[in-house]
Amino acid sequence: MTGRPVRADREPVTTNGTLALVNLSAQIDGMAAPVGRAASTAPLAVAQQAVLVDLLTLRGHLLGRVADYERAAQLSEHMVCCAPEDSAALLARARTRATLHRFAEAMADLDAAGRAGAEQPALEAERASILQAVGCHAEARALLRSAAPHQPDFTKLSALAVFQAERRETAEAEHLFDEARAAHRGVSPFPLAQLDFRRGVMWLREGDLPTARSSFDAARRRVPGYAPATGHLAEVDLLLGDPETAVARLCPLMETSDDPEYPAHLALALRAAGRHQEAWPWRDRAAERYEELVGRHPEAYADHAADFWLTVGGDVDRGLQLALQTLVMRQTSRSYALVRRAREASRGRAHDASGPRHPATSM
Repeated sequence: MTGRPVRADREPVTTNGTLALVNLSAQIDGMAAPVGRAASTAPLAVAQQAVLVDLLTLRGHLLGRVADYERAAQLSEHMVCCAPEDSAALLARARTRATLHRFAEAMADLDAAGRAGAEQPALEAERASILQAVGCHAEARALLRSAAPHQPDFTKLSALAVFQAERRETAEAEHLFDEARAAHRGVSPFPLAQLDFRRGVMWLREGDLPTARSSFDAARRRVPGYAPATGHLAEVDLLLGDPETAVARLCPLMETSDDPEYPAHLALALRAAGRHQEAWPWRDRAAERYEELVGRHPEAYADHAADFWLTVGGDVDRGLQLALQTLVMRQTSRSYALVRRAREASRGRAHDASGPRHPATSM
C-alpha cells in the first residue's frame, strides 16, 4: 500500500523547532543546578527531578545523545535511592530503564509505583509501551484501550497510531496519525515531529520510500536538528542510490550526537560513494563506541551493534555473537530475524572461504 505525503497546509502552527531545542537545553540547564542543591527527599525536589529526567530523555531522543539517556538514568536512580516509596521517583526510573531496554526492571518499578499510589491509567500506558516493545501486542492493546479514556486525545491517538504501525496495520495507522495531528493542542513542535518520525518509520519498514521521505522531511521541517529523522532520511537517500546526499545529511550529526549509529551510517554512505579512505575513521569510531555501549547497556545496543558488525563493521562472527545475545534478552520476531540474518551471513562467508567446488563427474 502506498501512503500519503504529509500536507504542509494542514500542519498546525508551532514554535520554531531550532528555537525550541535551544529553549529545551536552557530549561535543562536551568533546572539542573537548583535540583542538585535541593534536599532530595523533599516533595518539590522529587517533582523537579522527575521533570528533569523526562526533559533529558526527550533531548536524548531528539539529538541522538546517549549521554542524556545515561544522565537521566543516573538521576532517576538517585531519586529512588533517596525516596524509595515515592511513586513519581519510581515512575521516572521505570521510564529511563525502558528507554535503555531494561524492560523487566522497568516493569518491577511500575509495580512498585502502583503500590506507592501511582494512578492506574499512567501505569497502564507505561506497561503498554513496554509490552509493545517486547512483542506482546495483545496485552499491549488491552492496556492501551484501558488507559485511553483517561488520556488527552493527542496522547491516546498517537499511542494507538504507533501501535497499529508496529502491527503493520498501515491503513488504520494512517487514519490514527491524521486524527492525532488534528487533536494536537499547544505550541511545542516536538510531539508533532515525533509523530511524523514514527509515521516515516512505518513507511520505511513497508518499503514505501517516497512516503517515508515525506514524513521524515516533515519531522525535520518541524525540528531541523532532529537526529533520528535526519538519519533515516540519509538511509532513504542510500536506498534511492544517492550516497552523496546521505553523506551531506549525516556529517552535521557527527558534531551533535554520540550515538554510534550515525558514524556507522556515514561510513556506509562514504563507501557507497566510493570514498573508502574517508569511511575508515568513521567505521572505527562507530566500532569503538558500540563496544563501549554494549558493555554498559547491552539490552539497548546489542542488536544495533550486531547490525553494524554484519554490515559496515565487517565482522560476521561478532555480529552473530551479538545477535544471539539479543535473542537471549528478548525473544521477539525482530531478534529471531536478526539471528537468521547473522547465520546466513556466517554460512555465506564459510561457503566463500571454501572456494569454488568442482562439479561431480557424470556417470
